[in-house]
Amino acid sequence: MAAARAAITTATTALLPLLGDSDPTIRVDAAYVLATAADPAHTIRTALANGFATEGDATVRAALLLAAAEITRAHPHPPTVRWLGERWHDRAEAPEARLSAAVGWLCLTDQSAPEELRRTVDTLTDDERAHAMEALPWMSAASGTNEPGLLRCRRCMLHPEEPDPEEVLWDSLF
Repeated sequence: MAAARAAITTATTALLPLLGDSDPTIRVDAAYVLATAADPAHTIRTALANGFATEGDATVRAALLLAAAEITRAHPHPPTVRWLGERWHDRAEAPEARLSAAVGWLCLTDQSAPEELRRTVDTLTDDERAHAMEALPWMSAASGTNEPGLLRCRRCMLHPEEPDPEEVLWDSLF
């Protein structure tokens, strides 16, 4: 992992312009890769925030928020945690971005989820949106066998009392 992070960090100047590529998939992938780089000067975090400020595609906006959360998890930065908190609160923001900000914020804080966050995530999360958000590498990685990543994040982070669909499936076989 350290070698991969070092290689990506070395290539940061070549990767940063991809955040402005005309193809949304390239922008999502660039955010995903850049999220693993070392960022001592906050260059990547700044580029992610600047990209977010001008990005019109909801899925890319969600990716930029998840990338900011991931890089902040590796390199703590309290202003980014606050920024993510502001994003999930923003009712004018696209649901995908609000959900990504909520998941990112939950990954970065030890605080229990506020009731407003729980309501926001429960209200905005549905099967259709969860399947659409599988295009985000973070959500795809969080997926379970029978559960899209967003639904799994919601269940594990906010509703741990709900049964795991994978366990239910295995239990039904025996």
